Formats: sequence, C-alpha cells, structure tokens
Amino acid sequence: MMKANFSAVEKSFLKDKKQLFPSNIPYITVENFPTLGLLTALRFLEWVADNPDGVISLPTGKTPEYFITWVQRILAEWDTPEGADFREKNGLHLAQKPVLSGLHFVQIDEFYPISPKQHNSFYNYVQKFYVEGFGLDPTKGIFINCDDIPLADGLSFEEVFPDYKVDLSLRYREAKTPEEVLKQRSIFLIDEWCSQYEQKIQQMGGIGFFLGGIGPDGHIAFNVRGSDFHSTTRLTATNFETQAASAGDLGGIEVSLFRPVITIGLHTISFKKDAVAIIFAAGEAKAEMVQLALEEEPSNRYPASVLAIMPNARFYLTNGAASTLKDSIHQYYTGTPWSQEKSDRAILNLCKRIDKFSDKLTLEDLQSDPYCPMIPDLTMGSIQDSIDSIVQKIDKGMEPVHGKVIYNTAPHHDDILLGMLPYLQHIAADPTNEMHCSIMTSGFNAVTNRFLILHLSNTLRLLRKGKIQMVNYPNFFTEGYKTKRVKDVYHSLIKIASQQKSEFMRGFAHRLVRDIVEIWNIQSVEALDKKILELIDFTRHCYDGEKMPTDIQKLKGMIREFEEELVWAHFGMTEERVHHLRLGFYKGDIFTENPNRERDVMPILEELRAIKPDIISLAFDPEGSGPDTHYKVLQAIADAIRLWGQEHDTSHLKIWGYRNVWYKFHPAEATHIIPVSLNDMSSFSHAFKHCYLSQVDASFPSYKLDGKFSVLAQSIWVDQLRNVQLLLGKPFFFEHRNPILRATHGLMFLREMTAEEFLQNARELEKSMQGFKLDY
Repeated sequence: MMKANFSAVEKSFLKDKKQLFPSNIPYITVENFPTLGLLTALRFLEWVADNPDGVISLPTGKTPEYFITWVQRILAEWDTPEGADFREKNGLHLAQKPVLSGLHFVQIDEFYPISPKQHNSFYNYVQKFYVEGFGLDPTKGIFINCDDIPLADGLSFEEVFPDYKVDLSLRYREAKTPEEVLKQRSIFLIDEWCSQYEQKIQQMGGIGFFLGGIGPDGHIAFNVRGSDFHSTTRLTATNFETQAASAGDLGGIEVSLFRPVITIGLHTISFKKDAVAIIFAAGEAKAEMVQLALEEEPSNRYPASVLAIMPNARFYLTNGAASTLKDSIHQYYTGTPWSQEKSDRAILNLCKRIDKFSDKLTLEDLQSDPYCPMIPDLTMGSIQDSIDSIVQKIDKGMEPVHGKVIYNTAPHHDDILLGMLPYLQHIAADPTNEMHCSIMTSGFNAVTNRFLILHLSNTLRLLRKGKIQMVNYPNFFTEGYKTKRVKDVYHSLIKIASQQKSEFMRGFAHRLVRDIVEIWNIQSVEALDKKILELIDFTRHCYDGEKMPTDIQKLKGMIREFEEELVWAHFGMTEERVHHLRLGFYKGDIFTENPNRERDVMPILEELRAIKPDIISLAFDPEGSGPDTHYKVLQAIADAIRLWGQEHDTSHLKIWGYRNVWYKFHPAEATHIIPVSLNDMSSFSHAFKHCYLSQVDASFPSYKLDGKFSVLAQSIWVDQLRNVQLLLGKPFFFEHRNPILRATHGLMFLREMTAEEFLQNARELEKSMQGFKLDY
C-alpha cells in the first residue's frame, strides 16, 4: 500500500481514524449515505479550486444524489456566515468560491442505443444535473449522444436497430442478410467513434477528477468483472449482475438484457496517473465488492483495483460498505466493550471460514483465529456459551405472540412478505392478535408497461365479451364501482384454489375496471371501452422506463395494492387492515424526495393514533443498501413514532426490524431466529406466485439471482440455516424433541428494539442530513 497524501478535507473526515491493515487503495469511512455525499462534494470543490479548467468525469444513477445536492448547497451558501463556518468545520479552506464553468466534462458511459431525449438516458442525466445543475459550459465537454454517432448510410439507430438490439457477434462472423450487413457496418462505425472519443480524452490530458460508484460485480463505469486494465472507450456487452442493476433504469431486465453500452475503459480512467479518482459506495450490499477491490491482489476480476496504481485514488465508504474490511472488523471487536454478540459472531465466523462444525473445533482453532482469542477467559466452554445464546434466540423466535396489535410497515409492496411472512402467518392465525399491514409508497415503478398493456388488453377483451357483468348495474358508474371490492379478492383467491386461471384473470380485470372508473371518472360502458383503448395506445408509444403521467402511475400503484390485498387475504386479513398510504415523496423521479412532515409523516402518525400498536415492524435499512426509498421511509416512520411518543407512552412499544433480499442480519445481531419449514416455504412461494402477478416474471431482479424475489428469499433462509447449523450441528434440528425444529429447513432473522433504541439509530441518520432532513 502506497502512503496516502490526504487533502485538508479528507483529513477533517479522517480525524483520529487510523488504518491498521494494508489496502490496495486508501479509503475513508463515514457514518451514512448523506455524509458520504458531503465528503465527496467537499473534495470535489477542493480539487476544482486548484484545477478550475480541469477535466472531470462524474457518475449517474442514485448514488450521486447527496453529492449533487451538497455541491449546489455549499456554493449557494458560500457568502453566508453559516456557509463559511460550515466549510471551515469540514476542512474546505478556500479563499475564493470555486467556479465550475471552466471545467471540461467527460461522460462516463451510456446505453446503446437510447434516445438522448429519454429521461432515463445518461446523456439526459448529465445535461440536467451536471451541465445545468452545476453551470458547466457544454461546449467544453464531450458527451455520448447516441443521435450523434454516425451509422451506415447516414441512417438513424432506429432504422439500423429497430428492435434496439445490437448483435456484437457481427464483429466476428459473416453477415448473412442485407440487414446484418447494414448492422455490421454500423457497429464498426460505432467502434471508430469510440476510438475517437478516447483520443479526445487523451488530447485533453486525461481525466483529472473521476468519481464513480462500484457495481454488484465490482464494475466501475461499465467495465464489468474481467475487463482488461488496458481497456479503452468501447461498445461492449454487460453481464447479468449489471443488467439486473440497470433494469430499473431501462424499464425491466427484458430491455437491459439486450442493451449493450458505450463506456470509457479502465485505462481511460487511470491514464492520468496523478488524477484524483474516487469510488464511493453506501450500504452493506456493496461490502463484498469493496473488500475484494481493496484487499485482494489487483486483478481484472476486481475492476476497481486498477486504481491501485494511482497515488490520489480513494474509496469513500459508509460504515456498512466498509464492514467486511479488516480494519472495520478489528474496530467492531476492539472499539467497544466485549459482549456476547461479539463472541457469537467470532465463533460463527470461524466455523464458516474454516468450514467446520463447532463440535469439531479445537482450542487451537480458537486461539489461531484473529478474533476468538479476544473472548474473555477463552475456553472450549466459550463455544457452548455461543450455542446457548443462539438457542435462546431460536426459542424467542418460537415464542407465541398473543393478544397483540401488530402494525407491519413496508417501503414497497412485497417487502413484508419477503422479510417476515414465515413469522407473520402464524401470528395472523391467532385470533387474539390484531395485525395490520401498511404499505408506505404506491410502488408503481415495479409495474412494467408490458404488464399494463397485457392486462388492459385482457380486460378490454372480457368487457367486450360481456364477461364483466357488474358494469351493467344501473348505479355502477356512480356508486357501484366502490362497493364489493372485497369480492374481487375473494373471487380471485377461490379461482386460484380451483385452479381456474382464466377466471382468476377475470377477477383481476374486475378490480382493474373499478380502478379505471375511479381514476378517470368514467360514466358509461362506452366511455370505459374508449378509455382502455386510449391507455393501451398511449402506453405502447411510451419508451421502457419512461416516467408516466400521474394518473397512469396511480393505476399501476393500484394494481400493486390489489396484489397486496390478495396476499394478506391468504391469511384471513380483511381489506380494512391492509393500508395503502401512497406517501407523496414517492414520485418516480431519479432522486426520491426527502419526506415532508405534513404530507408523509402525518398519515403514519394518524394510523399509529388509530391502531395503537404494541409492535411495529419495519424494513431496517439505515444506509440504503436496497432502494433509496427504504431509508427515506425509515425517516418518516421514525418521525411519526417520535411524535406519537410525545402524546402516548411508548416505553413498552417493540420495534421489529426485518431485512429481506437487499440486506441481511448476521445471526449474532438478530434477536429472534425464526424456524422456516417446507410448509412455510410452500405457502410463501404460492402467495408470491399467485398474488404478485406483476413480479412473477422478475422484470426487476436482484443481481444475485436471475429469477423471482421469492426464490432468492427462500435461498437466503436456507443459507442462514446452513450457517447456524455449523454452530449447533445438524442433529440439533432433525433430532429435536420439538416438531417445529425437526421440520426446519430455513431460518429467518429479525432484530427487536425498544422505541428509544430504534429512534437512536434514526437520529444518527437525521443528524447527517444537515438541512436535508424532514421538511417541516
């Protein structure tokens, strides 16, 4: 590891932190996502002050949200006393305000082909947030505008690639048709354009300030795992992890699967050896890729490790993203007094690392581990202490919940099911419990245009065949459409039970008709027919991933709401206990707004007042490892609980933090370990498959699995059982006197907190917002 020469800004964030273990690239850790944006913004402005006409390359996506916001805020408040104090406090010691208009911008990457007019094109993002947002001079930048890249015979990409698919094998094989000849010639012209783009960057002297994220496979820019360290700007295919991560931008994996990219190369990034090159990452979901890039031997398997040759390269990380680095692990064990949780983690991790069951461990195994020797009075009995600790958590996970009011919350539809269903289905079966599920956002982004067109077309067909008879009732278009909504749910589920798929789809169409009548105030069958036709035609002419008008967003959201009602009706929950809050901060924009107290917090507070829960469950994702909606919903719920606590005694309130496919608890940090049987898995899979119709094709999959989220969640439960079995042994389960444990084939984790413990976590996030917290 080369010795780092940290800047004044970086030193102010490092404070007394010392890096004890070597890494390929120096890094700085911060508490959370907003602070990550602050550090990056300050370092950028610090560099700009020294390089007012330098060459910069800045990223797209959601990670730059707070970077962009902080840059704009710091510059806007430059001449205020508060702004001066703030800069001084954070190490930005500049005599003059940086001017950004002299900078030369290099666009990092772009999907190909994509219209630059589309809001989900990176060209559009760069123009909106950097050129306009930072006041850059567009004549001093170079951009990847797909309309400007010449193709054969002067044709447009819509004419050469009408299906938006580019077959890169044409570089290497014979073109067999006139259409393939045209495409082949065009691909070679794109390759030539990429070479010229690279030459322009080198003529500028190379990129002086590079900022980028790190992908699920470790990619920087679109240099996926396996990219050559000497790679330059090129048109290239991507891998599944990258396609899954891009699905949200492009409107589904069906699109991103066949869409290649133009990207600058690893050599492009590292060409200017004294450049400042920063990779920033937030959340534990990025921890593995960060660790591989920083602590493994530099290799094209870890593209970001190319930055090891650059003395001014840095990684800026949240604590979660840094959590698997040796320094972070060491700090976890040594930074605070020892606890049983630390013993459990050390012994569980040892078992997993050397792939050994605990009854086969020796004292030598424990003593040779980096962290087990820290266990006070270490003996072989320490293993039994950890076994007892984990068994207590399993016992807690099997304790009956009786006579409680449970208020389950979710950022999106399906979060509760994916995170807690094996536990909740047994709680719901106890008639002394009152269970509610409250979905915080509309969730319309998860419904693809293809899905909407398919089901609108089916609804229109049924309407014209007279199969939707409710529209013939005299008062249907005035009052009738509002009634018997529960019948849609019951009709659909009974048809699932009788395996009458076509009749189930008729029930789905009934609900779709009610929603259309409500949204557009339809007054007749003829007007309904016409509106459905209009919706089909409009949606067909929208590009994949386009931000839809609010009325169509509402229709998509109501589809998700019906799906959620179907799920919980499986377990006897009535419609009035499934709440759809549709919080207003969720609008489908690139950056999700921060919650507003009146608009977003008060609806939650009103529910708390009305329901008076004993237990609140929530997606506990304080660093935004999953979608950014998660931690913004967390803010809103925390504020509602804080306000409720001012008028209600919350000292006995329990908070259940759950995690699902984005983010997992270690068994040592969980308080409840819940056994999951094959029967639980079957009902879980059945509910997901038959209720979440918009999700069964996995249009927005996790990068971890090319399939439904339900399959991934189940595989996580099985893997969690396997890890715990290393400590407890397999016989603990299949020989146990309790039939529940004998039937266990997976484990689910959750963490119970008091209201004060939860609010303390939320306060840490809120403090970091520095003026970007809840809008009062």
